[in-house]
Amino acid sequence: MFPLLYHAHHIRHPDDLPFWLDLAVKQGDPVLELGCGTGRVLIPLARAGHLVYGIDHDAGMLSLLQANLPPSLLPHAHIVQADMTAFHLAMYFPLIILPCNTLSALPKADRRQTQALVHHHLRPGGLFAASLPNPTRLAALPAHADPKVEEIFPHPSDGEPVQVSSAWERTAQNFIVTWHYDHLLPDGKVERVTAQASHELVTVEAYLDEMRTVGLEPEVLYGDYAGTPYTANSTYAIILARKPS
Repeated sequence: MFPLLYHAHHIRHPDDLPFWLDLAVKQGDPVLELGCGTGRVLIPLARAGHLVYGIDHDAGMLSLLQANLPPSLLPHAHIVQADMTAFHLAMYFPLIILPCNTLSALPKADRRQTQALVHHHLRPGGLFAASLPNPTRLAALPAHADPKVEEIFPHPSDGEPVQVSSAWERTAQNFIVTWHYDHLLPDGKVERVTAQASHELVTVEAYLDEMRTVGLEPEVLYGDYAGTPYTANSTYAIILARKPS
């Protein structure tokens, strides 16, 4: 059930799509997306005519992606079930992307392994682009927040309301977000699905140093998907790092 709710929720937030599409145009094909999930980014890339490869470890997410993929896009989209810390493809890419705030949700050892594999799979001169919530901004937030309703959308199965609420807890090392998806049924019952993500609160410079360690050269740091330069108050830290030619 969670992949269906996740997709219905996040498909309503396409603000970052022009950013990824623009990178694909500039860098060329093929594009590799790590953590492609249900295809919120991958399908628009394929629809724009790009040759896209997507990797995700979650079979439920990939099953929904494949169900949502129109037959006309099958030549443009190739899906691989694999862990992003342990994938091996017999090809190289001018662009590898890690959208959806996934990088900071990986433990340090997994980030290092993923970035090493990114370096291996990039063509010389290729670009790695990853987004994460700005850790400096998260570290300045209160230590916790009670659940607050974010939005309501129709359930994709029956059209009944799904109420999304979120809460967070901040420790010295992590920012932990909990989402509740409450399916509000006509008889007054509530079906709840809960999901959680934990983001490491290391500095942006630490993320850049990790990339340098595996041979990637940080090139640009944005604070949003409009290309605004990063500051301590930015909502995001969007890192573009290049493999030397």
